[in-house]
Amino acid sequence: MTTDELGRTLADFRFAYLLTIGDDARPHVTAVSPVWDGRHLRVGDIGRRTRANAGARPEVTLVWPPADPAGHSLIVDGTGVVEGSAAEDGMLAVAVTRAVLHRAAAASAPPVVDGGCAADCVEIQPV
Repeated sequence: MTTDELGRTLADFRFAYLLTIGDDARPHVTAVSPVWDGRHLRVGDIGRRTRANAGARPEVTLVWPPADPAGHSLIVDGTGVVEGSAAEDGMLAVAVTRAVLHRAAAASAPPVVDGGCAADCVEIQPV
């Protein structure tokens, strides 16, 4: 799957969790509804803490939980740029650096050899 398919993939998910890292090196998590514009994931209405965290440490992660417990989660790593002033709600534009559809391996899956991953994953290649 390529990032050209990311917009279509997002249609299968209702919301995401945006993870940023605070000054204390702890994660800050907030529920968001990102939109794919063909180049970036755009996250609107970011709050004060998210804005500060992404401004200081632009590496962010977005996680879309599956609608069905047996489904894939979508996990996207990227670099965020805060747009708009602090007085506005603002926007975070995230350039995707890595994306994967991830589902844990079934309990009956064979053991992993050679350091491979037993999970059911589909990489989304950045363009």
